[in-house]
Amino acid sequence: MIEAREINLVCPLTDGGIAVNNLESARQRSWSRFWREPSRLGIAEYVVEQEQLTLQLLGDTNTLDRLEALVDYLDLAEAGSPRTALIQAQVTSMAHRFADARGYLAKAADGKGWSDAANRLSLSIDQACGTRLDAVLEARKRLAAQWGRLEELVPLGALHADLRDFDEADRTYQRALRQYRDASPFAVAWVCFQLGVLWGELVPDAQLARAARWYGAAIEYLPGYVKARVHLAELFCGCGRTGDAEALLIPALSSGDPEVRWRLADAMAAMGRLTEAEVQMQAARSGFEVLLEKHLLAFADHGAEFYSGSGNDAKRAFELASLNLANRPTLRAFEHAYKTAVAAGLPERAAEILAAGRNRWGTTNAFRFSPLADCGADFVKNDAGP
Repeated sequence: MIEAREINLVCPLTDGGIAVNNLESARQRSWSRFWREPSRLGIAEYVVEQEQLTLQLLGDTNTLDRLEALVDYLDLAEAGSPRTALIQAQVTSMAHRFADARGYLAKAADGKGWSDAANRLSLSIDQACGTRLDAVLEARKRLAAQWGRLEELVPLGALHADLRDFDEADRTYQRALRQYRDASPFAVAWVCFQLGVLWGELVPDAQLARAARWYGAAIEYLPGYVKARVHLAELFCGCGRTGDAEALLIPALSSGDPEVRWRLADAMAAMGRLTEAEVQMQAARSGFEVLLEKHLLAFADHGAEFYSGSGNDAKRAFELASLNLANRPTLRAFEHAYKTAVAAGLPERAAEILAAGRNRWGTTNAFRFSPLADCGADFVKNDAGP
């Protein structure tokens, strides 16, 4: 594992457990203030910021429900105001309802132009949807050069990764760590996790040991980081360390993230504990369906991954991957939708997705690194079966 002391940070960080307790206390106080004074400038915005951290790092699947209640209340108290529209745009973007988010952003401008926050959100939406990426890249570079903050560098690193410029993504993430000047461990753990994803999932030839070290560092900084535990447990299962995978996942069960139970089921099954594994798998399936019923677009990609794997429902996986592709036609979404179409025995749909993906992405440098670049009509037919 990469030890925390090996990462050259400017400032010492707060203990991860203490930081989580502080976040939870601050989040509760912010909600109390919001319900007392919902129109007070900055309160709703601060709640959204804290809830986003809670969802992103701690895997609290109730976050989106709470934020929907917040925007519903604001819509009654300050209906039509640019401030409310911007908050609605932030919340709907978190739920991957990007078309709705763009509509709210238009209302937030109110004929006067966007604020810095609205501009940044617009960049994030374009990046999430694979839209205008050349312009987004230039804007990200300008912001990173102007401010040099981790908050600007991490989205730039993620964009380099989306464009399959993996070495530049790594350099950008490493720069974000070197230039971080705060005591909160959340941001540092987030960057370590991104580096784990980069080397474990995004590069054509995965460097699993390197990815595991970064996931381990993320957990060392923030023991409650659910996604880091899930991803590292998946790597452990892949190399036979199923007991270590189980030990990683047990503390994360309380988050409510169904992926925890999914990976725990895989670990238990690999250890021959089939009855326990089936209990966890059924809980994972139920958990995914509850989330998909409430927040379909937010969890369509994760649901598709589940049903493509241990969830063992190829048609459901294709349905969800297709929804995700329609919502955010990134290169990765095309790749996943194509793969699920082939697995579901739908060669005609696979061919349509391949053609659409080539039409949208075929002239980009990123497409050269895509498995779709090597696919053809014969491949679709053969891989899909008779």
